[in-house]
Amino acid sequence: MICKGNVLKYGDHVDTDVIIPARHLNNPDPAVLALHCMEDIDTEFVSKVKPGDIMVAGLNFGCGSSREHAPIALKASGISCVIAQNFARIFFRNSMNIGLPLLECPEAAIAAENGDELEINLDTGVITNLTKGGSYTSIPLPPFMRELLSVGGLVNYTKARLEKEAK
Repeated sequence: MICKGNVLKYGDHVDTDVIIPARHLNNPDPAVLALHCMEDIDTEFVSKVKPGDIMVAGLNFGCGSSREHAPIALKASGISCVIAQNFARIFFRNSMNIGLPLLECPEAAIAAENGDELEINLDTGVITNLTKGGSYTSIPLPPFMRELLSVGGLVNYTKARLEKEAK
């Protein structure tokens, strides 16, 4: 599974209230959430994010409340993958559950800059900066998580398993 896109970079401790402000949680529609994604930290995010773009951040990305809306908003905005030095654990799990890939790779997170083009091989964990020519290796995701991502998340995975068992 390959992700390829341009970097949108943010700093340390980007919390779920910044990813999707609480004032927008009354509408569960992913398209509406995407319209407000990152607006309190980057008012231009919605106009500059393109399908396939890759978010890069520092330490403790996704900290704060456990709301599932944060990874939903990121995915709906077009983000194909998030690379960070590390993630808040519940954000990591919520992201995998909805099919948004995350990779922890401090070296890539530090080296990448806004606008760099990255190519990510989720099967091997190799992150290549096509702009600068650097290559970094994160710990690859386990096969089960890659399978979750390939079908779009936990709900689709469970539906497929139930259908298979019913046959």
